[in-house]
Amino acid sequence: MPNRCTIAAVAACAAALWTPCRGQNPPTTVLEIDMENVVNYVDDLADPSKVATASGISPSSISRIFKWAVAVGDIVAINGRPVKGLYTYRFGPGMMATTILTPGRNIADITSGCPAEAQFAILHPDGAPIGSITASGFNSATPPPGAPTTAINTTLAVVGGTGAFMGVRGQLSRAGDVGVRTASMLEDPAYRRVNKGGTRREIVQLVPMARPEVAVTSAGPAVFHAEDFSPVTTAKPAQAGELLIMSVTNLGPTRPGVDPGKPFPKWEAGKEYIVNSPVEVTVGGQAAEVRNAIGWPEQTNVYRVDFRVPDGAKPGLANVGLTVAWIAGPEVKISLR
Repeated sequence: MPNRCTIAAVAACAAALWTPCRGQNPPTTVLEIDMENVVNYVDDLADPSKVATASGISPSSISRIFKWAVAVGDIVAINGRPVKGLYTYRFGPGMMATTILTPGRNIADITSGCPAEAQFAILHPDGAPIGSITASGFNSATPPPGAPTTAINTTLAVVGGTGAFMGVRGQLSRAGDVGVRTASMLEDPAYRRVNKGGTRREIVQLVPMARPEVAVTSAGPAVFHAEDFSPVTTAKPAQAGELLIMSVTNLGPTRPGVDPGKPFPKWEAGKEYIVNSPVEVTVGGQAAEVRNAIGWPEQTNVYRVDFRVPDGAKPGLANVGLTVAWIAGPEVKISLR
């Protein structure tokens, strides 16, 4: 963890010279969210007292119009990175729409479809919360224009989020189901992991309220040599294996937290305000080891990220990429020797 000298030396430079890096906005962030043990529970009981009373597998009855259901699953990965969390997908009342007059179904200009709402409560592998995403809209059998090519159906509007995803918007599409069971609400969801369910992937096209950005100084991007806190420049480039310090903005909540709009407290030995969301850095397209990501003492929405240049980094100008909670910011360039 950083010491007081390190914090004070770099903070003085960053605070005096900091301005936002104004690069071209990167494209919409895409989250591939994978779930396991997904089960659709259908409201098919006339007697409410029987709900969730069977510990074994209980297949649902034949679907009928105006029924509703809820899918429940375990979130296990985002873009291949292990996470935990709860996924729910509430859909109904079922419209069972068809373009051809069919008794017991809804005549319409589209097929299938019903109102729906998806919720993702996303956690670190240790169970600490990262944030949530909410999507709502109309469950359709046909993805709309602009959906990913891997989408098969069910595009909803992302209407917001909490924590790392506060203020997000966008859209959500289903990319695939394998072995997802449809059960009666007679079945007790306490035994969902015992009785097993299927896998599901949802694709979220996310437009965040803010993106992580590397600060800039009069010397260029606010990236410093950890050894003496001097800026990384063409005259004094970094090298493979070296530890660097970077001043950035928009990394979101920390642990412990600070009130929105308030500066991080003064430096106190042994107490860092650690960024709550996963932070990743790349150098020249290679993943860099992130040693720490913390709030900068006495600064508002300014953070310090320590990272090590990958051993295989090639000399010359290298792109440095920064992501937080899978949301990427604009890249900056640093010199390597």
